[in-house]
Amino acid sequence: MHPKLRPLHIQRITYQNAPALLLQDPFQLSGQYMALPQAYGPALYLLDGSRDVEAVRRDLHLRFGVRAEAGAIEALVAALDEAIFLENDRFHAAYEEALARYYAQPHRPMLIAGQGYPADPPQLKAQFDAWLAETEPVQPLSAGRVVLSPHIDYQRGHEVYAQLWAEARGMAAAAELVIILGTDHHGGFNPVTLTRQSYATPYGVLPTEQLLTDRLARAVGEETAFAGELYHLGEHSIELTLTWLHHMRDGRPVPVIPILTGSFQPFMASDSPPEADAALGRFLRELRLILAERPGTLLVAAGDLAHVGPAFDGQPVDEAKLADIRRLDDEMLDRLAAGDADGFWRIIKREQDANNICGVAPFYLTLKAAAPWRGHRVGYAVCPADEQNTSVVTIGGVIG
Repeated sequence: MHPKLRPLHIQRITYQNAPALLLQDPFQLSGQYMALPQAYGPALYLLDGSRDVEAVRRDLHLRFGVRAEAGAIEALVAALDEAIFLENDRFHAAYEEALARYYAQPHRPMLIAGQGYPADPPQLKAQFDAWLAETEPVQPLSAGRVVLSPHIDYQRGHEVYAQLWAEARGMAAAAELVIILGTDHHGGFNPVTLTRQSYATPYGVLPTEQLLTDRLARAVGEETAFAGELYHLGEHSIELTLTWLHHMRDGRPVPVIPILTGSFQPFMASDSPPEADAALGRFLRELRLILAERPGTLLVAAGDLAHVGPAFDGQPVDEAKLADIRRLDDEMLDRLAAGDADGFWRIIKREQDANNICGVAPFYLTLKAAAPWRGHRVGYAVCPADEQNTSVVTIGGVIG
């Protein structure tokens, strides 16, 4: 047997006062997570499907100078298999069962409702209306076609959400189709991940536009487009943004194409932009065709800005660092508002994404699809990300 570790969300943590690795499955197939001593990191790296257990033990010693105790690798593999963390027949059977359960439901189950925001429609409406009442009066746009929205929790981000969506009220109300691209926090390097299941908010179901979803899937490749479909279950980015949009439509449904976008890290070392990637290039060409055919389409990106500090494996944020973060955010938001996807990407590459901008992919792809386009900035906030106030998340909006 050549055990292969599946793509997991692996986070460095402190467990029982010692450095550890927290392993979580974005598909949530077993409902389990695993905390391992940090020393197990090299062994996890070697579980790539090219080695049997004995070869893992050998390479652990030759490459990393680590001697595994007798039975340790076997015990690790058995525990990973029990949690369905290995790519094998057991995983594939569990995945197919989970996918069948997903489609047997009337819509994608809401992830945050009842926790991050009220699940009761009247309570949700009252909360959103109260936040909107706190914003400065604006003249809602009705002729725009692009919204770059945060996807942070409402407790921290409601001021920016309210400022942005108050101005986008007319655009949301007039939309005949909504295409939303959201950050996939767990999908790894999957370029785009589609779903044929519909999203919902407490106000009701927003039906997925099946024919256009199928067109995008054919452009990307069916296997690639749906390989991570269950990531939609555990991802909050699209849900939090669509809930605001649905509120601004007074609960009226609208067809939606929900798209999760993966990490652009593989393009950092390339001289070519992400658009040059074959799958992304085909995706963008098809998306532009849909936008041309459907002039009543609203294009929405759900992404946040910087994630800096110990909460994100970085150094504590002081006043000097915060000033640097703000300057870089200003530079990026100016490029986003100008519709300059290439300029935005140049900043990301220049900085090697040192501030962990989690909206890179949805922002870039949205601007590329909408070009030529120009908008303006709406709202900005620095949000705390740990109890010590040494980590921050920044957010901002763009509309036009």
